[in-house]
This record gives sequence, structure tokens and C-alpha cells, in this order.
Amino acid sequence: MRITLHLDEEDLARFRGALARAEARAATADACDIVDGARYALDHLPIASAPGYVRARIADVQRLIVMIEDEDWLLPPAFRTEVLRALAYFGDPEDLIPDEVGVIGLLDDAILLDILIRDLRAMLRAYASFDAFRTAWSASGGATAAEQRHARAEELAICRKRLQTRLRPPARHKANRRL
Repeated sequence: MRITLHLDEEDLARFRGALARAEARAATADACDIVDGARYALDHLPIASAPGYVRARIADVQRLIVMIEDEDWLLPPAFRTEVLRALAYFGDPEDLIPDEVGVIGLLDDAILLDILIRDLRAMLRAYASFDAFRTAWSASGGATAAEQRHARAEELAICRKRLQTRLRPPARHKANRRL
């Protein structure tokens, strides 16, 4: 089923404000603090009772956290900023509907996350491909531990570079234009 929402200017202004706060926080706060804030939200929000659409966006947030913390992936700075912006928004408790309101409290978060994550889809797909390559490579074995570590680092670097060069630089404020 598809549901269409019509937001008035006041609603859009609140979304824009939340996005501006997230952008400011992403630009000034320590990345670890932003990730910790998103993790805190994941751990303390009433996600279990949320609709499937909301839970799907929450799963995207979890994937963003894993991706940004993956030392093998080495996310380029411009992309890292966009991921931190989405995580900063998710960790921000100020939004249209208080998160504690049963069933619909996370709906506004899911709507804006959908817009933000839409811009990050190619990055998430590239990371999933990288992770699958790493998993398959790790299962292959056959050399000494030192040889495997060295070869693994080289192979992962080649795979990472190939996947990341396909990504387009993030269009700054693309989500803002949608609002």
C-alpha cells in the first residue's frame, strides 16, 4: 500500500529545522558522539511496536552505523559527512511527533530518514557489495596467517577503491531541496 502525506509549510519548516540542526551537529560534533547518539536512540526508542515502514528505516540506520565504523571501508570524507548528518538527525529527540507516542511517534523520523537515506542508497549498496566480497575472500583461506592478512588488505583496498569510485559525490543539501 502506498500512502501520500501532504505537509503544510509549518510542518516542512520543522523538518527543515531538524535537518539544519543535524547538519550543524554533523559539522561540529565528534563523529563518535553522533554515532553514540544514534545508538542511544536505537536502544531507547519504542521500535518494537513501530510499523514495518518505520522498522525498515531503523534497519537502514543500523547499516549506516556499521558502515561508518568499518575500518576496512574507509568512507571518503564527503560521504562520511552525509552519513553523519543522517545519524545526527536520527539521534535528535526534537521532531514533529514525540517519539514516545505509541505507533506513530517514529513516523516523522522515518519520513525524513527515507529522504536522507534515498541519497545514500548507492553508498549502502556499494558497502553491501564490499562486505560480501570481504566475507567470501575471508572464507577462501589457503595461505599463512601473515600472507593472508597482507593479501586480504590488498584485495580489500582494490575492491573498496573500485566500489567507491563508482559513487557520485553527495549533492549537498539534496534532501533540503526535496523539502
